[in-house]
Amino acid sequence: MSVATPPRPRVAAPTAAPSMLDERPMRYPNASSRPVMTRRGWWLVILNFLIPGSAQTLAGNRRLGRIGLAATLALWVVVVLVALCALLWQTVFLTLATNFFVLLLAQVLAFAYALLWLVLTIDTLRIVRLVRTGSVARFGIMGLAAVLLVVSSGGAAYAATAAGTLRGTIGDIFGGSGPAVPPSDGYYNILLLGADSGEGRDSMRFDSISVASINATTGATTITGIPRDMPNFPFSAGPMQDRYPNGHEGHADPNCGWGSGVNQLRTEVEVCQDGNLLYPDAVDNGSAPGVEATKDAAEGILGIEIPYYVFIDMHGFASLIDALGGVEISVAERLPEGGGPAYPGQPVEEWATGWIEAGNQRMDGETAQWYARSRYTTSDFDRMERQRILQRAILAQFTPQTVLTRFQDVAQAGSDIVDTDLPESLSPVLAELALKAKEQPVTAIELTPEGGIDEYNPDYAYVQELVRQALHPPTPTPGTEG
Repeated sequence: MSVATPPRPRVAAPTAAPSMLDERPMRYPNASSRPVMTRRGWWLVILNFLIPGSAQTLAGNRRLGRIGLAATLALWVVVVLVALCALLWQTVFLTLATNFFVLLLAQVLAFAYALLWLVLTIDTLRIVRLVRTGSVARFGIMGLAAVLLVVSSGGAAYAATAAGTLRGTIGDIFGGSGPAVPPSDGYYNILLLGADSGEGRDSMRFDSISVASINATTGATTITGIPRDMPNFPFSAGPMQDRYPNGHEGHADPNCGWGSGVNQLRTEVEVCQDGNLLYPDAVDNGSAPGVEATKDAAEGILGIEIPYYVFIDMHGFASLIDALGGVEISVAERLPEGGGPAYPGQPVEEWATGWIEAGNQRMDGETAQWYARSRYTTSDFDRMERQRILQRAILAQFTPQTVLTRFQDVAQAGSDIVDTDLPESLSPVLAELALKAKEQPVTAIELTPEGGIDEYNPDYAYVQELVRQALHPPTPTPGTEG
């Protein structure tokens, strides 16, 4: 007879050891201890700011935490790569920083980061369990979380807005549709035009005419001022040279501009002639017939190729200077503000609406505009020199610090007052050269009597030689120095 084996007593299966993460008080704190919960709350808010996603990984939804940590790591990697690119591969950096699609992608990602930080901050406050913290500390924790959210999420939102503004500004300013023209004899030559727009634009004449020659290697810039009343000037090969093979002639019709000055060309070509027949491709290439005629004149006068122009609307010029915070100018002599005498011989004290005193001044936009335009007590050549002084002052004011701190205002002002046929593909090259130019003085060539130019009968061969020597100075040979 078999004996039944008594059943063995059941032994409870050993429980799995809790993970080290689950033992941490961040995830399983003593909720009954307000001091513990208060310290935990402060730490979670700070960690959420320093390493977004870490608060959720330690004490909340780990899946959301992993998303936050991955986004944070990706952001740090991008920031480091951008910094290295800006330091080591400046051309690549500027090419990317001015590319429409790259800026659009940066804008989208920045908005996504702003939204992610907002979600993580709200979730962090949830897992803090404010009701368990100290009655006073809970308001401090919420306040700190709000401040850090403004810094992080607000900063990302501002970066997105700045990227969108830069993208829009580049699209608004750079109007050329053709490929970039390679530098001519080592220089990018750009015609700089200034005039008032608005009412009466059909009869608008260019008040300021100059050419910026930018060395394609060093960024060294030479600005050559062309007197607006320079007479009988030659044209480079083209429709205007065909019309005036022996130099530009004057007109008796006041509707087409008096005299033979360079600043009369726009009125002559666009008002009194069919400029679209003379320059049929001008508008499609982001230019205008009057501008193209002025380019041909500047090329004929200076003897250099000038493929591009930049027109600055002096009517809105003051806004750019104000956006930069003003400009520093050393005024050589007292200058009147105002539209000039109502009748010949009227004393200047009767018509002047204000005065620009001699000496060092920090000018706002309106004062700087009068400084450049004042003409009734000085010669036109003095006016040209002041315009060039103002141009150099504005270039000096375009520091990275100024542009970054006043970015929105500068971008808005630039898109409002500038027209150009420079293609967008050339913008990174010019941006890099502009950074190089900041380290060097700007050379000025003034075609004035002081420079040996007869204002009534200029020697254009001498003018061209003057420009050539300035842009391509002779290299001293051994034994000739001194």
